[in-house]
Amino acid sequence: MNKRPYQNLIAWKEAHQLCLRVYSLTGEFPSEEKFGLTSQMRRSSYGVPTNIAEGNGRKTKRDRSHFLDIATGSIEELHYQYVLSHDLGYLTTQECEELHDRIQRTGYLIHKLQQSL
Repeated sequence: MNKRPYQNLIAWKEAHQLCLRVYSLTGEFPSEEKFGLTSQMRRSSYGVPTNIAEGNGRKTKRDRSHFLDIATGSIEELHYQYVLSHDLGYLTTQECEELHDRIQRTGYLIHKLQQSL
């Protein structure tokens, strides 16, 4: 499989790892959440690397920045969703701390990528 330019971005790599972890954790959620919180967390998590990739393919700095803004919005959605998951008893405190750290790092990297434009 050939590598695309966005796959070299550290922000994308971190976002991809965050997405994979969310998929792993939500696989343990109750079946009644399949079309609810599980689905929403997965959409939020894959929205981050997806928008980084799409933005990287855009020609103008403004367009690239727009997609990084969308990725940041997806991170914020995911942040609330993991808090809710913890409060519902679906995630442990340790799992939430791990997600928090991954979200913080990914958000920071997206911010720095956006500043570099």
